[in-house]
Amino acid sequence: MAMNDNKHKNGSDGSGSPFRNPIIIFIVISVAATLLLNLLLSAMTAQRRTEIKYNEFIKMLDKGEVSEVVITSDRITIYGLPQTEQSEVSTPSVMLFGIDATEALSEASRPIYYTGYIPDDELLGKLNELGVEYSTPVENSSPIVNFLLTWVLPFAFMYLMIMLFMRFMSKRMGGGGIMGIGQSQAKMYNVEDKTGITFADVAGQEEAKESLNEIVDFLHHPAKYTAIGAKQPRGALLVGPPGTGKTLLAKAVAGEANVPFFSLSGSEFVEMFVGVGASRVRDLFKQASSKAPCIIFIDEIDAIGKSRDAQMMSNDEREQTLNQLLSEMDGFDSSKGLVVLAATNRPEILDKALLRPGRFDRRIIVEKPDLKGREDILRVHIKNVKTDSTVDLHEMALATSGAAGADLANMVNEAALRAVRFGRTAVNQEDLMDSVEVIIAGKEKKDRILSPEEKRIVSFHEVGHALATALQKNTQPVQKITIVPRTMGALGYTMQMPDEEEKYLNDRDELLDQITVFLAGRAAEELVFNKMTTGASNDIERATELARRMITMFGMSERFGLVGLESIQNKYLDGRSVANCSEETKTEIDREIIKIMKERYEIAKQLLIDNRDALDEIAEYLIRKETITGDEFMTIFRRVKENREKPEENE
Repeated sequence: MAMNDNKHKNGSDGSGSPFRNPIIIFIVISVAATLLLNLLLSAMTAQRRTEIKYNEFIKMLDKGEVSEVVITSDRITIYGLPQTEQSEVSTPSVMLFGIDATEALSEASRPIYYTGYIPDDELLGKLNELGVEYSTPVENSSPIVNFLLTWVLPFAFMYLMIMLFMRFMSKRMGGGGIMGIGQSQAKMYNVEDKTGITFADVAGQEEAKESLNEIVDFLHHPAKYTAIGAKQPRGALLVGPPGTGKTLLAKAVAGEANVPFFSLSGSEFVEMFVGVGASRVRDLFKQASSKAPCIIFIDEIDAIGKSRDAQMMSNDEREQTLNQLLSEMDGFDSSKGLVVLAATNRPEILDKALLRPGRFDRRIIVEKPDLKGREDILRVHIKNVKTDSTVDLHEMALATSGAAGADLANMVNEAALRAVRFGRTAVNQEDLMDSVEVIIAGKEKKDRILSPEEKRIVSFHEVGHALATALQKNTQPVQKITIVPRTMGALGYTMQMPDEEEKYLNDRDELLDQITVFLAGRAAEELVFNKMTTGASNDIERATELARRMITMFGMSERFGLVGLESIQNKYLDGRSVANCSEETKTEIDREIIKIMKERYEIAKQLLIDNRDALDEIAEYLIRKETITGDEFMTIFRRVKENREKPEENE
């Protein structure tokens, strides 16, 4: 911490350095470019010259190998005869910043020699006799003109091009012009230009709102906290899956506190120029301090806050930005009412120095909402939508287990769009439930026509799932069965939903029954058609994953017992598991998974064999109707079951 403080005090600002001024930077770059251009021109017009002795020069004259001689005060330059094929090629005119380089380039085809000047009275007569051209150069151009054409004009051109390029790049980065490259890109909502969002607009996150409400109260009434010796938290980190409302909560805090609100993304700090990110952090906190009390919100802070432990993936610019952020969070006075909020869905990769107390003092978990939370969120999003009397948000909340706030908002919007598409002026319950299916499985593909054989296979497959659900006690009831293809690849699906409340714990029997339901579709295909199709691929994948978690994470295996063999990585994103065991143990895990899958598949087949009459009748009814409700399914199932039991009673 002391090292960071010293950096902050001793001049990381660097405002006194001349190289912080873009004009000076442009001049330096332009001078270097002009020098490079002159060197390039010199290299282009330079000829390869070979030194020879004076007597060799005389021999070349006698042999007729000299075409031209230039005599100066210290040397004689000898031009040999050009190659025949080269001499016939015309050289194009070349002008570079007013300098005619045509002659020099055309002479590149002739060999050039030079020798020292020796007073020789017979030389001129010999040159005249042999018809060799000779001359002494005369400087006609002014040195001032040469300087202007060689240095001033190229420098002005380079300066103009570099300035235009830097202006273009700074605007691309949102810097606001030449002088704005290192300025903060934060979007500020001041007291007059409010975010328009309060805690009333946020539902399903009561615990998070309670934690943030204390920060709001501190900004409103700091005296009652300082009187008892309490200090305002410097920062709060909002952690949770995408779409759960982390950004919405931050804006609601600003709306409730009625203070200026600076909002930006972590990726806006890091640019292609070294030091720009750190400069933007300094500028952001400088602006925020002048507006205090206020709130700074950094979305996706993992863009600059990644752990510095991974040296192989180090990035100097990002680390400088992170170091500056750590220094600024240590340096500001929390009593002024400056609060830093940040959001991420990857807390496991953040640097430990960023998460320590004194920087982000609080970690606020923003989880996916429960049943009541989903119902409250739906109520918030549907308040501006016209609905009829059939709307039941509780039923929709039951059908959307695992959905985040953004998903629910999208479903309400899809329902409104569907109502307009069907020419209605209000949203009904059918619109809402259909929107759930659209988000989960995609829209119906009416142009995909299944062959009669495929239609029968899909129908028996889906009824197999539904029967396995109805015949086991540890499963959720069937809500809907359809064999209409969907845009996300499903040729049909069976929708289940809880009766009144959702479960947060599952025992071993419940998980095994779920695996049986997954495998019942393939069991129905094999039982009825004596064949296997690709339609069960997703069912097998989900069943295998559930069996693996039972063994490696839930401790539900008799073979391995209470041993954690895998752990979750990226909990709030893909939830991918990482093995914590040897390769030999992985082999044993695979064997255990295969054992469970085989056992549950045989159970699924037996359930369908015992209820083959119900399977056939419901599947034929589904083929005719294409979509049936859970009530229709249970009505046929109970009737078939009663008809099966009546002969037994008579006997």
